[in-house]
Amino acid sequence: MKKDNKKVRYCTRCPQDTTIPGIKFDDRGVCNYCHLYDKMDRLYPTGPEGEKILKKIFKRAKRRTRSDKYDCVIGISGGRDSTYLLYKAVKDWSLSPLAVHFNDGFDNPVAGENMLNACKKLGVDLRTITSDWREAKDLKITFLKASVPELNLGTDIGIASSLYGVAHKEKIKTILIGQSFRTEGTKPISWSYFDGDYLRNVQEKLGEVKLSEWEPNNPGFNLGLKELFYYAVIKRIKTYTPFYYTDYVREEAEEILKKELDWKYPGAHYFDDLYHSLIKYVTRKKFNFDLNLNSDAALVRSGQMSRKKALKRAHSVYKIEDPKVIDLCIKRLGITKKEFEEYMKIPPKRFYDYKTNYPYLKKLKLPVWVASRLNLVPKVTYDKYFNCGV
Repeated sequence: MKKDNKKVRYCTRCPQDTTIPGIKFDDRGVCNYCHLYDKMDRLYPTGPEGEKILKKIFKRAKRRTRSDKYDCVIGISGGRDSTYLLYKAVKDWSLSPLAVHFNDGFDNPVAGENMLNACKKLGVDLRTITSDWREAKDLKITFLKASVPELNLGTDIGIASSLYGVAHKEKIKTILIGQSFRTEGTKPISWSYFDGDYLRNVQEKLGEVKLSEWEPNNPGFNLGLKELFYYAVIKRIKTYTPFYYTDYVREEAEEILKKELDWKYPGAHYFDDLYHSLIKYVTRKKFNFDLNLNSDAALVRSGQMSRKKALKRAHSVYKIEDPKVIDLCIKRLGITKKEFEEYMKIPPKRFYDYKTNYPYLKKLKLPVWVASRLNLVPKVTYDKYFNCGV
């Protein structure tokens, strides 16, 4: 259902509106998220200057690796962004990546075929990290009970910890991630608070399965401040987002992948993970969030979508909210439809209703800024935690 335009104020440049936490408008009606985009666009140049920066990053990656076979780890899901990053790494940047995929039981079969095809055609080794199913399933149920928007935090933490764990095991010092603020934007922190200790605290409070202990080569769902410090500072594993420095256009990337790698569209962005069908439904119905509004706004700012089209799509039922897929996800969790509906009735909460590292992070604003600029953590980290509204 569309929002009532009389009650909602829209940015004059992008489709974001007053349903976005922390949104503010200047005297021209342009929102602070657009200004953040412009700031990041200046900070992370593309074109010849961006290519120069990438050459330094890749040269450093090759020099720093202790592996005989690989110079970087690339997280891959079978979706467009990660597959195109793998393609660029091999074809354009002459890197020797190890592709790493995290599987927690909800992979889209189309994306799975994409991964296998891409790695085979590019001559890249694929390492799949399969999570403990009992832990993965219980984490998803736990966050339904917690009634917070971070319904996929377990998967997000699992992906990140897998990349660090494999990099540590293989003595690789560089991780590449296929994200871009020009196509995905920067979500409000109260929509997607990323904190491994938050995950553990909520699981200890509401979960039924105890998470496995952390091991450097097999971290599981453990990536709190201590673990992150170990990987990023002690082991000096650096994380980069190469698309920040390239003119990444999704439609162009998609055409290349289809032609070169027989890539098939999984059905939607993020739909390499079937659980996103349920996530879209819950966040829209319970929290009144339009998760696509954030990425559509980024595409408008980067000239890849018209504002008119984005406004037309805003707050509508997203195409992957397929009742059959949602029912499949519920069944795979081992709960009944009635139990799921009871979870939906729990009053909405936010991450600050639970124990997290956020109070400490606010006191570490300068160190987090330094860490993001040194690529000890992804560059988006600082802006996500301190420049996107709670």
